[in-house]
Amino acid sequence: MPIPKHVFDPPFNIIRSSHVVLDVTDLKASRAFYETTVGLHVEDADDSAVYLRGSEEHQHHSMVLRKATTAACNRIGFKVGNEGDIDKAASFFSENGIRYTFAEPPFQGRTLQFTDPFGFRIELYATMEKRPHLLRRYDLYRGCHPQRLDHFNIFAAEVQGTMDFYARLGFRLTEYAEEDGPNGRIAAAWLHRKGNVHDLAITNGKGPRLHHVCYWVPTAMNVLHLCDVMASSGYLKNLERGPGRHGISNAFFLYVRDPDGHRLELYTSDYFTVDHDHEPLRWSLTDPRRQTLWGAPAPRSWFEEGSPFPATEMREAAFEAQVIVAD
Repeated sequence: MPIPKHVFDPPFNIIRSSHVVLDVTDLKASRAFYETTVGLHVEDADDSAVYLRGSEEHQHHSMVLRKATTAACNRIGFKVGNEGDIDKAASFFSENGIRYTFAEPPFQGRTLQFTDPFGFRIELYATMEKRPHLLRRYDLYRGCHPQRLDHFNIFAAEVQGTMDFYARLGFRLTEYAEEDGPNGRIAAAWLHRKGNVHDLAITNGKGPRLHHVCYWVPTAMNVLHLCDVMASSGYLKNLERGPGRHGISNAFFLYVRDPDGHRLELYTSDYFTVDHDHEPLRWSLTDPRRQTLWGAPAPRSWFEEGSPFPATEMREAAFEAQVIVAD
């Protein structure tokens, strides 16, 4: 299937992945997990929501935990260049039959919320309250010292269509996994806006669902330290996959599950893709190194489980991709 061409003059300017809003059923338990065990910093909290960020982030929050009766991914957020891009986005969505609304969530400026053609709930904003970064406040470090939100990975029933849509918005393909043969279909795609391997990964699967949200950590030792912390603080069973290294992105990784089952990746040692003529790297679906350069194969849960979006119709994947699992 065709890979999308880079679009350098998109209809509006998305800067980067910014934040995730997670619906959780036990706000106290979720806060304890993300603050004390993982090590995110709580910036504000009340009885209905907790706002957290990494130590490198100037923005008020990169994760919002919302108290809810059912666990879900409420929205994923992207930062745009300026207020004019919000208006350009509204015009683009109107021209393409995509419904949207304006909102002003706490600590954010004017925010455009929409559901994309494939069911993913997204919000775009230009301004958020600033906070001093805590990078040199080593006295506040906990867990694995997460520094910034890096990317989202989503389960999409229609990978090709979803990839093509975000490519129109200026997301540039860095790597992809494809079936062999002249009619091979793309089963997963990694796309970026900020010059790293990806802000958004699109994975073949029942969707729309969030597969995981990822935070970048300074070194592989931070990932290993989190394994020790989780094993000694009651979260041993929440270690789902890793540590290991992906072939795709070259990332040293660990996947864990929060008290509601939302999947979090901790990740380091990927590479820059900022050059305008960066050529996407193709991986064959028959090459096991793409998922696991070394380490144990992914468990079945990693391929089958994810966080749904509220009030969104779920669709089966367009085709069944070959996977390697550890049963």
